[in-house]
Amino acid sequence: MWKRFSALWTLVRRDGRLFWYALRHPDAPPWLKPAAIGLLLYAISPIDLIPDVVAGLGIVDDVVLIPLAVHLILKRLPPHILRQAQTRATATTVRPH
Repeated sequence: MWKRFSALWTLVRRDGRLFWYALRHPDAPPWLKPAAIGLLLYAISPIDLIPDVVAGLGIVDDVVLIPLAVHLILKRLPPHILRQAQTRATATTVRPH
């Protein structure tokens, strides 16, 4: 179970970095920044699909839906933006020994 969680966390971190670099790309599509703002507003909004007062399930929608939305947004980016974001993300994660 821990290995699955670790693999999932790695994917979420990778997608987060790609999303960040895609947002900062000069050729980013015009819909990308409003999508990011929408995700941020959903994350901080008290309105959720599953209320937070439901024990243990209230945070599930945030933990599942936000990474899923980021992943789907990344899949819809133009290929050249995604490639450059991947290049930048790889360059920043490689640490010299």
